[in-house]
Amino acid sequence: MSRVRLLLVLLLAWAPLAQAEKVTIAAAADLKFALDELLVEFKQTHPKDEVEVIYGSSGKFYTQIQQGAPFDVYFSADIEFPRRLAKAGFAASEVKPHAFGRIVLWSATQDASQMNLASLTDPAIKRIAIANPKVAPYGMRAVEALKQSGLWDKVEPKLVYGENIAHTAQFVQSGNAQVGIIALALALNPELARKGGYWLIPDELHAPLEQGFIITKRAEKNELAQQFADYMESKPARDVMTRYGFVLPNAPAGEVDAH
Repeated sequence: MSRVRLLLVLLLAWAPLAQAEKVTIAAAADLKFALDELLVEFKQTHPKDEVEVIYGSSGKFYTQIQQGAPFDVYFSADIEFPRRLAKAGFAASEVKPHAFGRIVLWSATQDASQMNLASLTDPAIKRIAIANPKVAPYGMRAVEALKQSGLWDKVEPKLVYGENIAHTAQFVQSGNAQVGIIALALALNPELARKGGYWLIPDELHAPLEQGFIITKRAEKNELAQQFADYMESKPARDVMTRYGFVLPNAPAGEVDAH
């Protein structure tokens, strides 16, 4: 085989690999089940591309991005974090609101649907899990709801703190806490839903959990990042988000939170 033909064969073999792209997403842990489901569909139309998602606390990701962490898209459970990043020059896109979250009481061993926040003062309940309010928006809202209800002083000694909202749910699943204040999006996952009911905490007890995302500055020329951002605004993606209990911004008639 001549050198020219060999070079041509090598170029043709390498071409599909050259077209493949990768995107690394930092996502708030409340998106775990919804985003995992969305990725299955997204990858069907992007079979050669690689999408990696790392779940954790919004506050920690906010700090890591400022320190140069290699994230291309950042989904925060509190829209203020990406807004601050955009203002500081760390974003390559406008801040896009994608959902409003809700918090619920959930238990793996009790029917939490028959409970309310006052139930947490029951002496039989020894440990209550919430996300760390210093870095997790869901933890911040849990504290707000307890304080607004006048229950903070009675409940605070019982609290155990998860690193993020998924870790908080794990505390309850494992029995390290009898009840938790977690994201509705997690409580609706079949794995958790079959273990116990939930009680939706009235949203007037806390500030809105407005969530948003950005494409980071490092992904300014990453076409896959932009394609995923566009996909999040598609009807199939919105349908999945609604099914997991998220209230969507600018939802048209018929696309409402059923919970």
